[in-house]
Amino acid sequence: MAIVDALLPEFDHEMTVTRKVLERVDDTQFGWKPHERSMSLGRLATHVAEIPNWAHTILTEPEFNMVDGTYTPAAAATTAEVLDLFDRQVKTTRGLLAARSDAELMSTWTFKQNGQELFGMPRAAAWRSWVMNHLIHHRGQLSVYLRQTGSKVPGIYGPSADER
Repeated sequence: MAIVDALLPEFDHEMTVTRKVLERVDDTQFGWKPHERSMSLGRLATHVAEIPNWAHTILTEPEFNMVDGTYTPAAAATTAEVLDLFDRQVKTTRGLLAARSDAELMSTWTFKQNGQELFGMPRAAAWRSWVMNHLIHHRGQLSVYLRQTGSKVPGIYGPSADER
Protein backbone atom coordinates (compact mmCIF):
# COMPACT_ATOMS: atom_id res chain seq x y z
CA MET A 1 0.00 0.00 0.00
CA ALA A 2 1.26 3.47 -0.88
CA ILE A 3 1.57 6.06 1.88
CA VAL A 4 -0.94 8.31 0.14
CA ASP A 5 -3.51 5.48 0.26
CA ALA A 6 -3.34 5.69 4.06
CA LEU A 7 -3.39 9.50 4.19
CA LEU A 8 -6.27 10.24 1.78
CA PRO A 9 -9.12 8.51 3.71
CA GLU A 10 -8.10 10.32 6.89
CA PHE A 11 -7.93 13.62 5.00
CA ASP A 12 -11.35 13.08 3.45
CA HIS A 13 -12.93 12.19 6.79
CA GLU A 14 -11.38 15.07 8.72
CA MET A 15 -12.27 17.60 6.03
CA THR A 16 -15.90 16.41 5.96
CA VAL A 17 -16.14 16.77 9.74
CA THR A 18 -14.35 20.14 9.68
CA ARG A 19 -16.80 21.50 7.11
CA LYS A 20 -19.70 20.52 9.39
CA VAL A 21 -18.13 22.52 12.21
CA LEU A 22 -17.50 25.52 9.95
CA GLU A 23 -21.11 25.43 8.72
CA ARG A 24 -22.30 26.03 12.31
CA VAL A 25 -20.34 29.29 12.71
CA ASP A 26 -22.70 32.24 13.12
CA ASP A 27 -21.17 35.13 11.22
CA THR A 28 -23.15 37.63 13.31
CA GLN A 29 -20.81 36.59 16.14
CA PHE A 30 -17.51 36.76 14.20
CA GLY A 31 -16.12 39.32 16.66
CA TRP A 32 -16.79 37.20 19.79
CA LYS A 33 -13.74 36.14 21.85
CA PRO A 34 -13.63 33.94 24.95
CA HIS A 35 -10.66 35.95 26.26
CA GLU A 36 -8.84 39.13 25.28
CA ARG A 37 -5.78 37.14 24.08
CA SER A 38 -7.86 34.65 22.09
CA MET A 39 -8.64 34.79 18.40
CA SER A 40 -12.10 36.01 17.53
CA LEU A 41 -14.64 33.47 16.31
CA GLY A 42 -14.34 34.77 12.75
CA ARG A 43 -10.54 34.75 12.79
CA LEU A 44 -10.44 31.21 14.20
CA ALA A 45 -12.95 29.92 11.63
CA THR A 46 -10.94 31.54 8.83
CA HIS A 47 -7.72 30.10 10.22
CA VAL A 48 -9.24 26.60 10.22
CA ALA A 49 -10.35 27.16 6.62
CA GLU A 50 -6.89 28.24 5.47
CA ILE A 51 -4.84 25.47 7.13
CA PRO A 52 -5.30 22.92 4.30
CA ASN A 53 -3.42 25.32 2.01
CA TRP A 54 -0.29 24.93 4.14
CA ALA A 55 0.07 21.53 2.52
CA HIS A 56 1.01 23.23 -0.75
CA THR A 57 4.44 24.22 0.56
CA ILE A 58 4.98 20.93 2.37
CA LEU A 59 4.08 18.85 -0.68
CA THR A 60 5.72 20.94 -3.42
CA GLU A 61 8.69 22.84 -1.93
CA PRO A 62 11.83 21.45 -0.26
CA GLU A 63 11.61 23.99 2.56
CA PHE A 64 9.69 26.86 4.04
CA ASN A 65 11.39 29.94 5.43
CA MET A 66 9.09 31.89 7.72
CA VAL A 67 10.31 35.44 7.71
CA ASP A 68 9.02 37.52 10.60
CA GLY A 69 6.30 39.91 9.55
CA THR A 70 5.56 38.39 6.15
CA TYR A 71 2.55 36.18 6.97
CA THR A 72 -0.76 37.66 5.91
CA PRO A 73 -3.67 35.62 7.22
CA ALA A 74 -6.66 34.97 5.00
CA ALA A 75 -9.63 37.23 5.62
CA ALA A 76 -13.30 36.28 5.49
CA ALA A 77 -16.26 38.42 6.54
CA THR A 78 -19.00 35.79 6.45
CA THR A 79 -19.50 32.09 7.04
CA ALA A 80 -20.16 31.70 3.30
CA GLU A 81 -16.71 33.19 2.57
CA VAL A 82 -15.11 30.86 5.14
CA LEU A 83 -16.77 27.84 3.52
CA ASP A 84 -15.76 28.96 0.03
CA LEU A 85 -12.14 29.39 1.17
CA PHE A 86 -12.19 25.99 2.88
CA ASP A 87 -13.74 24.19 -0.10
CA ARG A 88 -11.17 25.64 -2.51
CA GLN A 89 -8.27 24.77 -0.18
CA VAL A 90 -9.51 21.20 0.36
CA LYS A 91 -9.97 20.54 -3.37
CA THR A 92 -6.50 21.83 -4.25
CA THR A 93 -4.81 20.10 -1.32
CA ARG A 94 -6.43 16.74 -2.00
CA GLY A 95 -5.19 16.87 -5.59
CA LEU A 96 -1.66 17.70 -4.47
CA LEU A 97 -1.63 14.89 -1.92
CA ALA A 98 -3.09 12.30 -4.30
CA ALA A 99 -0.32 13.02 -6.82
CA ARG A 100 2.56 12.36 -4.39
CA SER A 101 4.67 9.22 -4.53
CA ASP A 102 6.09 7.39 -1.52
CA ALA A 103 9.52 8.75 -2.40
CA GLU A 104 8.20 12.31 -2.38
CA LEU A 105 6.34 11.83 0.90
CA MET A 106 9.44 10.37 2.55
CA SER A 107 11.77 13.09 1.28
CA THR A 108 12.88 15.66 3.82
CA TRP A 109 11.04 18.93 4.20
CA THR A 110 12.75 21.69 6.17
CA PHE A 111 11.24 24.47 8.23
CA LYS A 112 13.30 27.61 8.69
CA GLN A 113 12.67 30.84 10.49
CA ASN A 114 14.51 33.89 9.22
CA GLY A 115 16.91 31.57 7.38
CA GLN A 116 17.76 29.43 10.42
CA GLU A 117 16.79 25.77 10.16
CA LEU A 118 14.52 24.76 13.02
CA PHE A 119 13.86 21.19 11.88
CA GLY A 120 13.62 18.81 8.98
CA MET A 121 11.38 15.76 8.71
CA PRO A 122 9.79 13.56 6.07
CA ARG A 123 7.01 15.37 4.20
CA ALA A 124 4.48 12.79 5.42
CA ALA A 125 5.37 13.68 9.03
CA ALA A 126 5.22 17.41 8.30
CA TRP A 127 1.83 16.84 6.63
CA ARG A 128 0.54 15.10 9.76
CA SER A 129 1.88 17.73 12.15
CA TRP A 130 1.45 21.02 10.31
CA VAL A 131 -1.72 20.27 8.36
CA MET A 132 -3.76 17.50 9.96
CA ASN A 133 -2.90 17.81 13.66
CA HIS A 134 -2.87 21.60 13.49
CA LEU A 135 -6.29 21.69 11.84
CA ILE A 136 -7.76 19.17 14.29
CA HIS A 137 -6.42 21.22 17.22
CA HIS A 138 -8.02 24.45 16.02
CA ARG A 139 -11.23 22.66 15.02
CA GLY A 140 -11.48 21.53 18.64
CA GLN A 141 -11.09 25.12 19.80
CA LEU A 142 -13.74 26.16 17.31
CA SER A 143 -16.19 23.57 18.65
CA VAL A 144 -15.75 25.06 22.13
CA TYR A 145 -16.39 28.55 20.71
CA LEU A 146 -19.58 27.20 19.14
CA ARG A 147 -20.76 25.85 22.48
CA GLN A 148 -19.93 29.10 24.28
CA THR A 149 -21.81 31.21 21.72
CA GLY A 150 -24.92 29.02 21.83
CA SER A 151 -24.47 27.38 18.44
CA LYS A 152 -25.15 23.68 18.04
CA VAL A 153 -22.00 21.59 17.92
CA PRO A 154 -21.98 18.83 15.31
CA GLY A 155 -20.69 15.37 16.09
CA ILE A 156 -16.99 15.06 15.37
CA TYR A 157 -15.99 11.53 16.43
CA GLY A 158 -19.49 10.45 17.33
CA PRO A 159 -22.70 12.27 18.18
CA SER A 160 -22.55 15.48 20.17
CA ALA A 161 -24.93 16.49 22.96
CA ASP A 162 -26.75 18.56 20.33
CA GLU A 163 -27.35 15.57 18.05
CA ARG A 164 -28.73 13.05 20.51
